[in-house]
Amino acid sequence: MSMTVRRLTRAATAGLVAAAALTAAAHSAEAADTLGSAAAGQGRYFGTAVAANHLGEADYAATLDREFSSVTPENEMKWDATEPSRGTFSFGSADRIVDHAQSQGMDVRGHTLVWHSQLPSWVGSLGASDLRTAMNDHINGLMGHYKGEIHSWDVVNEAFQDGGSGARRSSPFQDKLGNGFIEEAFRTARAADPAAKLCYNDYNTDGVNAKSNAVYDMVKDFKSRGVPIDCVGFQSHFNSNSPVPSDYRRNLQRFADLGVDVQITELDIEGSGSAQAADYTKVVEACLAVSRCTGMTVWGVTDKYSWRSSGTPLLFDGNYSEKPAYDAVLSALGGSGDPGDPGDPGDGTPSCTATYTRTADWSSGYNGQVTITAGGEPISSWTATVTLPAQQSVSALWNGTPAWSGNVMTVRPSWNGTLAAGASTGFGFTVAKNGSDAAPAIGTCTAS
Repeated sequence: MSMTVRRLTRAATAGLVAAAALTAAAHSAEAADTLGSAAAGQGRYFGTAVAANHLGEADYAATLDREFSSVTPENEMKWDATEPSRGTFSFGSADRIVDHAQSQGMDVRGHTLVWHSQLPSWVGSLGASDLRTAMNDHINGLMGHYKGEIHSWDVVNEAFQDGGSGARRSSPFQDKLGNGFIEEAFRTARAADPAAKLCYNDYNTDGVNAKSNAVYDMVKDFKSRGVPIDCVGFQSHFNSNSPVPSDYRRNLQRFADLGVDVQITELDIEGSGSAQAADYTKVVEACLAVSRCTGMTVWGVTDKYSWRSSGTPLLFDGNYSEKPAYDAVLSALGGSGDPGDPGDPGDGTPSCTATYTRTADWSSGYNGQVTITAGGEPISSWTATVTLPAQQSVSALWNGTPAWSGNVMTVRPSWNGTLAAGASTGFGFTVAKNGSDAAPAIGTCTAS
């Protein structure tokens, strides 16, 4: 889509976007019962990273649309995705995310303009003069395409080394253009879209350490010389070996005191249960305590698609069920599950849940059982999805009628659709492993 056509399309849909935003604002005013609405009540956004190829999954899109007020493309705006050949831009997947976000009244964070990783091979082979031109052309091409549509851009990403040196990371930009490349990127970005917030983003900078001190010194220098920088992003990837630092809040505050906004940009915390919930609470409370902490973004919607999926680091499990960490974040934001929410007893809205158990297992296959339980109201029918690992196949199904789309099986009742409030039924299936012992993913149950 050409830039002109894209902007005309945006103008044509402006009323829809405004209506979505007004609906979200009205919902927030009524009850802070989702992450986005609760954060809005605190004057902040609550976002998530989004992959374009998951937007067609109903449960993924439904959870995204219900809970979040901001999106960050996971990979779709990186250099290898947007300019695979010099001067030839490709925006299809990124456009899909932006279009979806704007249709829901969500903000978009652009990620990322200049980064040492996920570069097409042609970038590293350029000499210094060509590389400077290519960097600026890339910034202008990407930001020009989305001018006026991106709330914040990660202009430069991860430019400092880990460890105690505080030195810059080796990269084609650092090695060939020197320390000035970051400043040049920010100045180019400001000219490309003066309305967008311009951020520096990095990891392992969450506490006061050599790396965060180096970033702090750079930001302080930029602010003193009028280099256009509006915000600093803290990725905040935590686990038992790298926990939430005790000086997390103090570190955020010292950056804010330089006159920039701070944003938690890629939050995920490995773990489960109350311990994970407590760590998420620490992060949210730290952001709320810093007036210039403008928002938080978790790095993914569901554990099953996380880049650290084995560590179950997100707020929704592989079945899109809310984890204790979700409840803790919602509570820390001042929200709560409203008694009138869909699925609560007596609210008149049919609902159901789907839970999975492996009931038998052998070397070449297994039997699985999905239990369907009605919520607080009777239901007359239900639907549940089962997503199988690519290698596996279903050889038999009972107590349900399947429909297939790729490796996703949508199951409806064959006779057992009507359930009283709180009652259960289920369906079962036999799977041929074909070399994979992984569990299937069970989607959210839908009732009528």
